[in-house]
Amino acid sequence: MTFKFDILKSSPEGRLGELVTPHGTIKTPAFIFCATKAAMKALTPTQMKTAETQIILSNTYHLMLQPGGETVKTLGGLQKMTGWNGPMLTDSGGFQIFSLGHGSVAAEIKGNRSTNRPKTLLSITEQGAKFKSYIDGKMHFLTPEESIRVQRNLGADLIVVLDECTPYNVDKNYTQESMRMSHRWALRSLEEWRREDNGTQKLYGIIQGGIYPQLRQESCEFINEHDFFGTAVGGCLGAHKTQMHDVVSFTMEMVRKERPVHLLGIGGISDIFVGVRQGIDTFDCVHPTRLARHGGALVKPANNPQKNREHLNLRNSIYIKDSNPIEEGCGCETCAWASRGYIHHLLKAKELLAFTLISIHNVYFMNTLMTAIRCALQSETLDQCQQEWCSATN
Repeated sequence: MTFKFDILKSSPEGRLGELVTPHGTIKTPAFIFCATKAAMKALTPTQMKTAETQIILSNTYHLMLQPGGETVKTLGGLQKMTGWNGPMLTDSGGFQIFSLGHGSVAAEIKGNRSTNRPKTLLSITEQGAKFKSYIDGKMHFLTPEESIRVQRNLGADLIVVLDECTPYNVDKNYTQESMRMSHRWALRSLEEWRREDNGTQKLYGIIQGGIYPQLRQESCEFINEHDFFGTAVGGCLGAHKTQMHDVVSFTMEMVRKERPVHLLGIGGISDIFVGVRQGIDTFDCVHPTRLARHGGALVKPANNPQKNREHLNLRNSIYIKDSNPIEEGCGCETCAWASRGYIHHLLKAKELLAFTLISIHNVYFMNTLMTAIRCALQSETLDQCQQEWCSATN
């Protein structure tokens, strides 16, 4: 059960690496797709493999509530239960608990927008977080130790510590206190992981500190000095893209370079290029498959009539009689035979096949993007690669 991270090439443009896990080797930079409840929405594991996917993640929060970590363990762990015989990552449950607790899944973590979603977080103490299940209203109490135990039962290769995700609208004092509590939780997570470490999982520490450089530095120093296999950049990254890029930039200046670095919850195409240039190795986001469920198909700017957008909205009436594939030259299974017009019809008819077809394309698109980035890093042509894949306005 060998884990290893090798940096194959490093330059000002970014770095190439290989992340070895018991379930396979991930070529980095890589994109991690979100199988939130142990399933890729509208896609099978075989379809994910055919679309050249390297690694997927599942959410501890959702799986601890249904069907439960023990049940997943009984069914053989995530890989056996899902049929995905490849590398996997699980989060700690913290993001969902605290984002739902503040009344949204992501808005208050990644910006300052508000929502009417009912709040489920009841209290945060030094011991952990008390919250209500969104499924049945049952009370739960998640501690750092319990988060690790659940992730151990789920059986993913890469797991993370429990942390509090602060929303954008809290002040520096709250962010500081929260960060330091998350550091104490991280030590408890690490201790619980060590207690039954059998070589099948490795633990990532999470850097917090919100938008404040001094706090980010303190958090980097804490994560750097403890025995984590990898580093995850988390917490609130700001109210807009420019601020997010700045936060990631000054954070990445301080992380330990020999460890794999993951950027939590970020996956826009322009954001990936910025992250790669800062030394990020892996990214995750629901964006490609969520976009597909809204009729959005990712394409290169040159293949989009609206040059300032990274996708086509196949619900639009202009595609009714369009016999072209989603994207000319794409090697995915969808583009091999399905036309934009047919997919438009499926969307209007509310046929589930539409979501499968667009999801296949979007997953393949993201994997092809990451392959192109790795090739560009090898040849030191990332600027040209970015011009091809990313619109000027993004």
